[in-house]
Amino acid sequence: MSEQTVIKAINKQGFKQKMKAYMKRPGSFILLILVLLAAITTVGVLGTLVGYILINGLPYLKPSLFAWTYNSDNVSMMPAIINTLIMTAISLLISVPFGMGAAVYLVEYAKKGNKLVGIIRVTAETLSGIPSIIYGLFGMLFFVTTLGWGYSILAGAFTLAIMVLPVIMRTTEEALLSVPDSYREGSFGLGAGRLRTVFCIILPAAVPGILSGIILAVGRIVGETAALIYTAGTVAEASGSLFASGRTLSVHMYTLSREGLHTDEAYATAVVLLLIVMGINWFSGFLAKRISRG
Repeated sequence: MSEQTVIKAINKQGFKQKMKAYMKRPGSFILLILVLLAAITTVGVLGTLVGYILINGLPYLKPSLFAWTYNSDNVSMMPAIINTLIMTAISLLISVPFGMGAAVYLVEYAKKGNKLVGIIRVTAETLSGIPSIIYGLFGMLFFVTTLGWGYSILAGAFTLAIMVLPVIMRTTEEALLSVPDSYREGSFGLGAGRLRTVFCIILPAAVPGILSGIILAVGRIVGETAALIYTAGTVAEASGSLFASGRTLSVHMYTLSREGLHTDEAYATAVVLLLIVMGINWFSGFLAKRISRG
């Protein structure tokens, strides 16, 4: 018998033993069924959603949708793709350093039992649940009106950075807390200072968790609509300046579907948006594996 056949036989026998154990305890068996149903339902809903978008969008992907300039005939999404990439990059450049810095302070430098730490954590969790339109109104009043930036890429990027900052901070904090204290003790025992320990030992070990938070932030940035309508505007042109207005892919898709004249092109835009998010997630996961192996 080959090694694979033996492994399959062992796994099959172990599965049968587990099922017999579950059958002896009706409560455990019922919980098992409920968990399996929940998993199947979740995967089924996700697969149905992705399949619906692909079926309705793929047939309408055509070269004219990727023209460099937008007009009422081609309704090109290329300017929106460029604006989306610019918006995502600027938002992450603002939010990631501040979010990671705040998390490092809360975990590594703040004293245990500090009341300020508790207030910061409660505030971050509260901000994570605020609707995005509230952030949009704040961005319009502060960045667009008070600072005089107008409807611009920069105003939208700063608004999104504030929006995703709590997510990055909380996920980074949890990633740092998951690093064993033995790492810190070993580094201190070898004579390293706190700063070197944080940057050379703790942060590299927490990279997979930190990247998970950044992935969540990217997904929210790319899929945001309400906040950007109030801050970045809906101009269908590639932004030549950070102080120029421009629409992202999500706003482009919303505008097309709202008008009702280009519903098929809106589905095609949804396909591209889905592929971009999946590509970013794959690249982040690949990067996290490479860093953890290294």
